[in-house]
Amino acid sequence: MSGVVGVILAGGRATRMGGGDKGMLTLGGRRIIDHVIDRLGPQVDGLVLNANGDPARFAGLGLPVVADSLPDWPGPLAGVLAGLDWAAGQGAGAVVSAAADTPFLPRDLVAGLQAAAGPSGMALAASRDDDGKLWRHPTFGLWPVGLRDDLRTALEGGLRKVVLWTDRHGAGVAEFGGDGFDPFFNVNTPEDLAAAEALAARA
Repeated sequence: MSGVVGVILAGGRATRMGGGDKGMLTLGGRRIIDHVIDRLGPQVDGLVLNANGDPARFAGLGLPVVADSLPDWPGPLAGVLAGLDWAAGQGAGAVVSAAADTPFLPRDLVAGLQAAAGPSGMALAASRDDDGKLWRHPTFGLWPVGLRDDLRTALEGGLRKVVLWTDRHGAGVAEFGGDGFDPFFNVNTPEDLAAAEALAARA
């Protein structure tokens, strides 16, 4: 394999949803993660799922599952690292990450991130809020496999804030969305799930 691998980040603890796997919740008659796979899959050369715990619960997805290699839930960068390590074994040059609870992610996510990549080959996705302020979404990024050892060292040194590491490497920013719709809307609470049902008709 060469090119770009997609890693779906499902390693969080979903505390605001009462625990469990948010991506396995039903939206529009299908699981949220099915929406994510349908949108990200055609954009990449392969998919891998980052999740902790028993991987058998995801067997029906037909995807390889990789757990965080670092203990104590160090955050989304640990999932990115797990994806990078897996991608390196596949001969891929980069990973694009996406959260498992974002059913409306852009269908041009990979192309947009590649176009915005900084000198290191890294980029983060962003969208604007209702006031026009641009917000970066650190769980959606383009990550070069060649930086995985640097990321591992940073995480082992206690780094947890994604943008501190991406800023260090001059990551570009790719803006998505418009018309008052945020394609990075994610399901954190039962109320969010209800809102997602209403948004599904527009996505």
